Amino acid sequence: MEGLTLSGIAPHMRDVFAVGPLHARRARARQAAAETETEHVSGDDMSLTAWLDGHEDRSVVYVNLGSLTIISSEQLAEFLHGLVAAGYAFLCVFRRDMLHQMTAAVSLREAVEAVAGAGIDRALVVEWALQRDAHHVLRHRAVGCFLTHGGWNSTLEAAVEGVPAVCWPFFADQQTNSRFVGAVWKTGLDMKDVCDRAVVEKMVREAMESPEIRASAQSMARQLRLDVAEGGSSSSELERLVGLITELSAVKPAPALT
Repeated sequence: MEGLTLSGIAPHMRDVFAVGPLHARRARARQAAAETETEHVSGDDMSLTAWLDGHEDRSVVYVNLGSLTIISSEQLAEFLHGLVAAGYAFLCVFRRDMLHQMTAAVSLREAVEAVAGAGIDRALVVEWALQRDAHHVLRHRAVGCFLTHGGWNSTLEAAVEGVPAVCWPFFADQQTNSRFVGAVWKTGLDMKDVCDRAVVEKMVREAMESPEIRASAQSMARQLRLDVAEGGSSSSELERLVGLITELSAVKPAPALT
């Protein structure tokens, strides 16, 4: 994912260890454990899974703007209008304060009515705290694209699952991540700081329907799975790092000066 960046850093460093995406290694470990143990699944997770189970493959837009994003009522209204107009079923996981905006703001009333008019089969909006594991949803066969704020965790989760992303970045690293998704990896689209219903509608449709974007996303996912598998580049680098730490810890400290 970051080959060019790493090649630029390496000459200036004593050593560089490319060990990510670390969450993909944990997911492999959990998957192996689940084969021998019964995994606990909450009622909230089951309700989301049941809703997704009722939809065709790659027919649902998954929306999650993270835990820190601040969005105005006007922006949220445009955002929801664009989602409804795109014509696809969508699952929105919003924080409680964003859900409160939807019920309290007069400017949002028309958009909320449009979502409600879409029907529960086509639009499900739930509280952010209910969703414990983003890649649990992203891994579901029904999810066709991920509309995200472009945070690094979300970017990696989409990459590992091979899901095309539409990034609507706000601050910090999100702008850079979004540009990489759209212009470098070509695994999705960069919506930048635009919030217009027509742009949301257009980009959601393109991410859902573009065979080129989907092929790029799935190609990256295949490579990342190879990287974190035994013998892969990421696993080998992690073993090398552990070996270095073990070697350093075995070195006896110099005697204290008296």
